[in-house]
Amino acid sequence: MSGTGFQETSAQDMRLRLGTFLFMALFLFLWVSIDPYVDLTGEAVLDPSAGNSNRLNQILALFLTAGMLGYGLLHPMRGIILQPRVLLALLYSWFFITSVISVHPMLGVKGIILSTMMTLNASIYLLLPASERHFAKMLGIGTLIMLGFAYYGVLFKPTLAIHQASELREPMNAGLWRGHFPHKNSAAAAMVLAAFFGLFVMNRWSRLAGLAIVALSFLFLVNTGGKTSTAMLPAILLLAWLFEKLRFLRIPIVIGGVGLFNLFAVGSAVFRPLGEFIAGLGIDATFTNRADIWRFAFSALAERPLTGHGFKGFWQTEELVYSGGTIETWAVAAANGHNSYLDIALTTGFPGLALTLIWMVVLPLRNISRIGPEHEHSHLTRLFIRIWLYTIFHAGLESLFFEGGSLLWFTFIFALYGLQLQSSAALTAAPAHVKRSRVAHA
Repeated sequence: MSGTGFQETSAQDMRLRLGTFLFMALFLFLWVSIDPYVDLTGEAVLDPSAGNSNRLNQILALFLTAGMLGYGLLHPMRGIILQPRVLLALLYSWFFITSVISVHPMLGVKGIILSTMMTLNASIYLLLPASERHFAKMLGIGTLIMLGFAYYGVLFKPTLAIHQASELREPMNAGLWRGHFPHKNSAAAAMVLAAFFGLFVMNRWSRLAGLAIVALSFLFLVNTGGKTSTAMLPAILLLAWLFEKLRFLRIPIVIGGVGLFNLFAVGSAVFRPLGEFIAGLGIDATFTNRADIWRFAFSALAERPLTGHGFKGFWQTEELVYSGGTIETWAVAAANGHNSYLDIALTTGFPGLALTLIWMVVLPLRNISRIGPEHEHSHLTRLFIRIWLYTIFHAGLESLFFEGGSLLWFTFIFALYGLQLQSSAALTAAPAHVKRSRVAHA
């Protein structure tokens, strides 16, 4: 082997090792965390000023982001980082403006920094694997490790991995599994994503590992008591199948589906006739006590429809929690608005919501329409579409968007970038040393 060829092989091996390390490190940082099995019985969980982060967590996040950025800037496909840049610049600039003029500007600025870091990491994440099989292998191993932590907690740390009646915030969740996650709902969402991963792993790396992931994820999901996520798992699989097979239904499924879902959910809380109609169908018109929150959020949105109350500057602020408003409604103590679209409008106004919808709904639809026939029905495209559909529908009942440390937000964003790559790039099919002009490694 010539000296040049040896150097190229060594550089490729180094890139493979570094990519594998960064992929697994970031996956486990988000899906397991450095502080699993959180105690929910302490009074600190009721303090709105008590953050969920700590110094070590912040340092690790900065180091991981620096490593990801360094890897991305040296990658031949570095042009994809933080795309679409014009739209993201407009979106985050608007978020910054609404934060500066709000009562809590630093909360907004901190949230913008964390969200930008997460978006940066997600835009580089799919450049780390050397091939689609490598991607599936790392995804499968990481998911199995996550499931190991979840089941270990249930078996050996039940007081910290299963909701207890002694918890101060939601004692009614006693007996429901949460594993190493802070809440049953976050555990349920993670298990839905894990099931999607398992289906992909089963087809692209190991059938045994994939089946184990799907079975373990579903069993855990059922025991979380997360009714919404449990129902949405088969629903999204069906929707994704229809979305893939029937092109003419794609816009109605996404635009019409998300619109109607939010209309029936949030609208039933605001418009009494619609709420009575929903109740008449045998559906819980309060959507698990979210109706009070949505009514309160709508009244607050009406006060500032253009600029909102500032990014991250409304829920759980001291003025709101300690305002004495609990006499009128318990919603003032809510952790969030339990609807991502409503929360974005509430905190950044309708312009912020419009920019968000363009990035998360309109552009993915356009990218999917541009995917070539050879990749349109691939297992990889199917994975990204399932993640995307689940998140935009699930966002109608939970606040997910722009959450800096959220594994669901991160997974959603790298799925958006995956759809963008699928629309404009070819998959690696040859050995890594073969030069290609534009290759999406994952």
